Amino acid sequence: MEQNNYNYVKAELPKSVGKTGVAFLLVGIVAAILAFVLEPARASFSSLLLFVYLMGLGMCSLFLVALEYLTDAVWSVAFRRISEFMTPLIFIAPLFAIPVLFNMHDVFHWSHGEAVQTDKILQWKSPYLNMSFFLIRFIAIVGIMTLFFYLIIRNSGKQDKNPDQKYTRINVKLAAILIPFFGISITLISIDWLMSLEPHWFSTIFGIYYFAGSLLSAFAVLTLFSVKLKEWKILPDFLGRDHFYNLGAFMFAFVNFWAYIAFSQLLLIWYANIPEETFWFIAKFNGSWKYFSIGLILVQFIIPYAALVSQPSKSNYKRLKIMSVWIIFAHLYDLYWLVMTTFDKNGIVFGWIEIGFIILGIGVVLLLFRFVYAKRNLIPVGDPKLNRCINFHI
Repeated sequence: MEQNNYNYVKAELPKSVGKTGVAFLLVGIVAAILAFVLEPARASFSSLLLFVYLMGLGMCSLFLVALEYLTDAVWSVAFRRISEFMTPLIFIAPLFAIPVLFNMHDVFHWSHGEAVQTDKILQWKSPYLNMSFFLIRFIAIVGIMTLFFYLIIRNSGKQDKNPDQKYTRINVKLAAILIPFFGISITLISIDWLMSLEPHWFSTIFGIYYFAGSLLSAFAVLTLFSVKLKEWKILPDFLGRDHFYNLGAFMFAFVNFWAYIAFSQLLLIWYANIPEETFWFIAKFNGSWKYFSIGLILVQFIIPYAALVSQPSKSNYKRLKIMSVWIIFAHLYDLYWLVMTTFDKNGIVFGWIEIGFIILGIGVVLLLFRFVYAKRNLIPVGDPKLNRCINFHI
């Protein structure tokens, strides 16, 4: 059995993390309540936006944990707990889906029985797009992902107290089982909560599109917390630029992967020129949305690509921190583009309601990290790969 010689001493997080989280959470809750009172339809779309963002972040954080176990990666061992701290979003994010479920008619056209009766396309899709099956899928996805979260994260925590490799072996097997369930689940989330906003439209790679953006945001959140913890001298000294280089390289890689999938989806739909597909893009170039759509290319691809393309930039702490924040909000920009074009097809709608839900989401993430950090070790001291992580060099 590989023994770890690292002596971990847990440090306190700055009090500002908890105070900022509480302040953002309270402001966000008040704004959300007012939004549902004053403009329930708009608030429902904003709540949906927050749900798909946080759900994707939680699921992809669990995916990153599973990926490390499956690939036997060593460089990321000391970072893994940050992703683990984000995985409870899997069962926290659905709280923001509940208000949407109570306002289904304001959000999903296919939920109107009279619309289905007069629409042949909706009739063909009704065996899948109906409230009963929709709820069954939603509950099943949350339940299955929560089960994998509980099993994998529990074993990771147990290994801190008993550094037995059996926990690693069990998690490798669980990770292998998780991957196909994860792929199906994140695809269904994207279809049910995003693609069905326009039920006549379809794309065969939309699930991968949502996965690419969500995984990119998961890497960005992981990188941002890692850099901040490094600045606060909470992460251990053995984590140096070689370790952080991999975080920058993965962010750069998935910036390109997202762009590849986004362009592939556009190209396939443009080339096929099928009316049931092209109308979706045409609507996104209506009114002020056309500028927003063009801006997506700049915000989500060109700027992060240019900022991270050089080798030194991938290990520059300041650059990584700035681009992590940029990518986090770029993914929000992307999801806003997907969701709010259904709410108002004539132009961009952005104000205190949307800002309030964004503030609420930030508060949830900060308080979640603060809460889990207080209960668990930041470094997986019992992991048999930790020594190799300590000695990792590119």
